[in-house]
Amino acid sequence: MIDLRSDTVTLPTDEMRRAMAAAIVGDDVYGEDQTINHLQQISAELLGMEAGLFVPSGTMGNLISILTHCQRGDEVIMGDQAHTFIYEVGGVSALGGIMVHTIPNMPNGTLALNDIKNAIRSENVHFPTTRLICLENTHNRCGGVAITPEYTQEVVALANKNQLATHMDGARIFNAAAKLNIPAKELVEGVDSVTFCLSKGLGAPVGSIICGSNEFIQRARKIRKQLGGGMRQAGILAAAGLVALETMLTRLSEDHVRAQNLAYNLKKIPGLILKENSPQTNMVFINLDENVAKTSAQIITELSEFAVLVGPSGQNGFRLVTHYGIRDEDLLLVQSAFESVLGRAF
Repeated sequence: MIDLRSDTVTLPTDEMRRAMAAAIVGDDVYGEDQTINHLQQISAELLGMEAGLFVPSGTMGNLISILTHCQRGDEVIMGDQAHTFIYEVGGVSALGGIMVHTIPNMPNGTLALNDIKNAIRSENVHFPTTRLICLENTHNRCGGVAITPEYTQEVVALANKNQLATHMDGARIFNAAAKLNIPAKELVEGVDSVTFCLSKGLGAPVGSIICGSNEFIQRARKIRKQLGGGMRQAGILAAAGLVALETMLTRLSEDHVRAQNLAYNLKKIPGLILKENSPQTNMVFINLDENVAKTSAQIITELSEFAVLVGPSGQNGFRLVTHYGIRDEDLLLVQSAFESVLGRAF
């Protein structure tokens, strides 16, 4: 199978598997797992933060971060296309009693500063208290676009002026760093917390990292335990994360190049419309022309018969995500599969 549904489908490399087998482990709830401690330290240094916390998933990482920043009845501002709002099962509200105040994401993944200003609640006995602004980089639903450090600094300044915290959902922050050719720490300078995933483009089998101040991570650790995320000899998992940080960061630009080449191939096919400004990083978004008689769901099913897996996007489109499991020769096979399926769709 040529699996382009997501970069979450990546498998651990042989080097990761060897590191997992040889990992030095201890009880992480007691803080005694040396491999996890090392991963947390390296992660914090990469992001320019004081401390890190290993968690099972990006969804839990965002949930823990928001619960650490906010109390029940508080409000968090985020985009209406934010992963936390759309894809994380309403956890911050269901489990934390936190209100989500959404404002429109711009096509480039940002939130208009005036919209943020207007969303901040004034002091009033009738209103929830605004505590937090959440950003996302790269922004998944906006095409995998990389958010510039200049924009993030503007939001941080606005947050600081209003005594608010800033959280960055940086699931693919290293893709953004590769796209902009700058260190990842420059993309999160001044934010109060950031999460990033080890199990997407970095290829580790499990895990995300939360980074923040020592005091923030200490409180986040307790909430992780409360949510059932306290793990024991999980250094076996963290070992793969260490290999990911050592070996995968410098090759992410290869995924971006393959996404560009894939987009070039697909946009030549009658019936497919490449989304404007796509791809930005490792995600290609395409839509069906209105003259195509089949639905996107039908086409996804037929593509699987050619051993090509793609994900849906909206009502009439597709998302294709490149990763280290995709080879150059796969791109022509994907093109051929689309041509075969769409040739029967008019």
